[in-house]
Amino acid sequence: MIAEQTHRIFWALGDETRQALLDWLVAEGKGTATELSGRLPISRQAVSRHLAEMEAAGLLSSEHVGRETIFRPSPDAFDVALTWLSRRARMWDSTLQRLKAHAEERAQS
Repeated sequence: MIAEQTHRIFWALGDETRQALLDWLVAEGKGTATELSGRLPISRQAVSRHLAEMEAAGLLSSEHVGRETIFRPSPDAFDVALTWLSRRARMWDSTLQRLKAHAEERAQS
């Protein structure tokens, strides 16, 4: 489950339009497709699809108010992504330390 959620999060973050929408939502705290579509050269429907994809990935939560849907960033998804990145960083640090030690041993012999 965690691997699937992590995959969906990074897939959703892999699109520049979704990155821009998420940046605006994080800065503003919330927003609607109508509000956000005014900031991009794409239709409101396209913005709605991007927001729905981010919500499906767990990056956003939504609330229906009248005819509008208000989207908010979901901190839990960022925790999942950060945990995944931290684990990979530790693995790479360990690998690079071993490589460095090996290179130093070879340089001394």
